[in-house]
Amino acid sequence: MSHPELVLKKNEDKRLRQGHLWVFSNEIDTQKSPLDVYEAGGLVNVTAHDGKQLGTAYINPSSLICARILSRKANLKFGVNFFKERLMSALVLREKLFAKPYYRLIFGESDGLPGLVIDRFGPVLAVQITTVGMALRKEFLVTALQELLSPAAIVFKNDNSQRQLEDLPTESEVLGVLPDRMIIEENGAKFNVDVLAGQKTGWFYDHRSNRAKLAEFANGQRVLDLFSYSGAWAIPAALAGAVEVTCVDASETALAWAGENAKLNQVAAKISCIKSDVFDFLKEARQNNRLYDIIVLDPPALIKRKKDFKQGYEAYRRLNQLALQVLAKNGILVSASCSYHLSVENLSEILRSSGRHIDRHLTFFSYAGQGSDHPIDPAIPETAYLKTFFCNVAQRL
Repeated sequence: MSHPELVLKKNEDKRLRQGHLWVFSNEIDTQKSPLDVYEAGGLVNVTAHDGKQLGTAYINPSSLICARILSRKANLKFGVNFFKERLMSALVLREKLFAKPYYRLIFGESDGLPGLVIDRFGPVLAVQITTVGMALRKEFLVTALQELLSPAAIVFKNDNSQRQLEDLPTESEVLGVLPDRMIIEENGAKFNVDVLAGQKTGWFYDHRSNRAKLAEFANGQRVLDLFSYSGAWAIPAALAGAVEVTCVDASETALAWAGENAKLNQVAAKISCIKSDVFDFLKEARQNNRLYDIIVLDPPALIKRKKDFKQGYEAYRRLNQLALQVLAKNGILVSASCSYHLSVENLSEILRSSGRHIDRHLTFFSYAGQGSDHPIDPAIPETAYLKTFFCNVAQRL
């Protein structure tokens, strides 16, 4: 049985022909394809104005991203076998990259499964479904995961704003039995992970390689970890020989996790946890002339939507400038952003102007993006979101 057609306007198929996977609502010929005839989450054959088949997608007629391509073939069957094929392809890559089962298994469009993120914590899988089209196939996904990986538990983390945009419920759900305690390994360190109570899926694998790089030069240094969450930057630095590590976060729960992780790795004597707004902490540190050899500035996304750019840009600028003011001579600033709408060029300019403003000579000695378990689809710039500059900062003569 053929899927209904979704016809694009004339000359609106260029991006899809080049490999992009999103169809925006303003690209659709609503004379030929009136949006009110489609059911949210249903499958459609996307067709160019000249009749060329562009693939199978699932649709949400009330969303700005109206359709998401699943396959370049028309009339795709979107069931268990489709999930198994895509999951297996993603698993093969991860098993080439990592010796142990701690990684992001599925990264949405990059792994051919738009609207789906899966993080693997050994026997536990944390799943985020953010679209109606994917939510309607949850049973197929569960069957495929159980047949391929036999997880002890699958946690559906539904407490995110993207689900609200698609009118999906936000109560999380657990299939199977969660272990009383879940510990992962990363960069020679061990971490407790609380999938249900933690942010996003409970852990942030995307900075794994950047955190390992920081550990390379942490020996003998005083490290300040801002927006520290559960200590993912702090613990490897302490294990690598940092003389002291200060974790700052506004969340008391996150700092409690950081403290537990410090004990787990036997570095609690080196780590202090301070509950504070980061802006307030930096201002107070500057007033009291407290300096640090290495500062890690890894805030949450401060620009979640394009319209928030101006306000978010100013927040990134203030944070970086304040951090530079409490950095010791010849210190290192690790400055990161996970906001897609803040470009590499934007962050570079923020760092340049911040250094110039306080008369510091700032140079980049390394730059990195997200970890290899967050692969980038070259046709979809939105899949490249993380950027991190490693900066050497000296006082000018």
